[in-house]
Amino acid sequence: MAKCAICGKSQINGNKLSITRSHISKRTPRTWKANLRSVKAEIDGQVKRISVCAKCLKNGKVKRA
Repeated sequence: MAKCAICGKSQINGNKLSITRSHISKRTPRTWKANLRSVKAEIDGQVKRISVCAKCLKNGKVKRA
């Protein structure tokens, strides 16, 4: 399973609800996947390819190589 190397974010599971959202509506399983990007980053002085979520890239938590 893919996971962000910085924050550990990965996919989560839940239920898809109908538009009416009544208590008798059908619930089907669905998956939300993290917005992961494969980037070359400098880690401990070495350049490695890691999976990082878009939020960590945007906030500058990763130094790109």
